[in-house]
Amino acid sequence: MAVTPLDDRVLIEQGQAEETTAGGIVLPDAAKEKPQRGKVIAVGSGKMLDDGKRSKMTLKKGDEVYYAKYSGTEIKIDGKEFVIIPEPSVLAVIED
Repeated sequence: MAVTPLDDRVLIEQGQAEETTAGGIVLPDAAKEKPQRGKVIAVGSGKMLDDGKRSKMTLKKGDEVYYAKYSGTEIKIDGKEFVIIPEPSVLAVIED
């Protein structure tokens, strides 16, 4: 299934939640925090400006990013977890 975000939104495949603490304690599912890191899968065409043109998106497919903790809408596609968020909710791009 292909999903294309609209306007200035991006589709991010969520990273895995931490399974253990720094001290080695295994966390049950209920105690795991939502991941704030993921990979950009698709980007929208950009926000519509007042003059009728679209703003340029700064993110691109394949970018690894950190995003705001409680932003966006979580969805499942083919058993994988994704989040659709506005581009301004992306906090940083991770570069290796």
